Amino acid sequence: MLNRRNPFLELKPREQCASSSRLLLDYRSARSLGMSAVSKILKLATSRWKTKAERLRLPGRKAREEPPCAAAKPRNRRRIVVLGAPRVGKTTIVRSFLRDAPFEERYEPTAEDFHSKVFRIRGRTYQVDVLDAPGERGFPARRRLSILTGDVFLLVFSVDDRSSFEEARALREEILAAKAKLQNPGGGARAPTVVCANKMDLEPRDRTVSWAEACSAFAGDCVLFETSAKTHANLEEMFEALAARSGLPSETRPSRHRSVSMRSYQALRRGGRVPPAEGPYGALRPLARRPSLGSDLRQVLDVRVHGWVTREDK
Repeated sequence: MLNRRNPFLELKPREQCASSSRLLLDYRSARSLGMSAVSKILKLATSRWKTKAERLRLPGRKAREEPPCAAAKPRNRRRIVVLGAPRVGKTTIVRSFLRDAPFEERYEPTAEDFHSKVFRIRGRTYQVDVLDAPGERGFPARRRLSILTGDVFLLVFSVDDRSSFEEARALREEILAAKAKLQNPGGGARAPTVVCANKMDLEPRDRTVSWAEACSAFAGDCVLFETSAKTHANLEEMFEALAARSGLPSETRPSRHRSVSMRSYQALRRGGRVPPAEGPYGALRPLARRPSLGSDLRQVLDVRVHGWVTREDK
């Protein structure tokens, strides 16, 4: 590897001796001419070293150092966008999917959470990005961008909060309208959606939304589940439907793969083939950050110009 601070050290021993001798000879002969001449000689020597270093530069080094061009959306990468009113259990359901933390009774408002989990399943790599963005309720333009970049949607409402039910219905209409304009103006939209009627563990007298009413409101291509983030009731079935609607293997469900740290995941990947006893495994990316809004906007423009081919298109 080149020493950028002193390219002279990259020369071969003979070249170093020759260069040193020439420099020393030039230096001694220039002492009588004053320090300005010495400075000129030093600059000349430095330029020689830089020229020699450029000759020794490995071929293709510059190409490797340049940032890669923005690639098309990977086939095995999906973004799940989680939407719904506050206090309906969205964050707890997301954590259950990621196996991130147990249920907590204390409520803490979520501004925006972006999670990314990678899986190794039957020799193939998958990535699932989960955007939990309740803070976008007051920013329609930003929420619309999140919808446009989403591959599958998880709508959550609480059976004891009728306003959350109405908000989920409105969000469903907004998703369909946005996707219709993006995918096929003037035609139908494809927006795979899973709906959770959460807090089914509550007493019947506390319910304000019946199961029949929810089924009627989310008929069509939605998949509806009554769930409980507290007791984990029906969450596994909901996660299976979420994987199917995303075009992902069922092993992305929490109970179907082994969760490991990112360091262990990378070690297993470097080790080549995983023994059959190990089975599928996944790792949560630490400190994952949502792509910039500019990046999301470029993706939307790319869809309009070129379109993306996913497994569901086949």
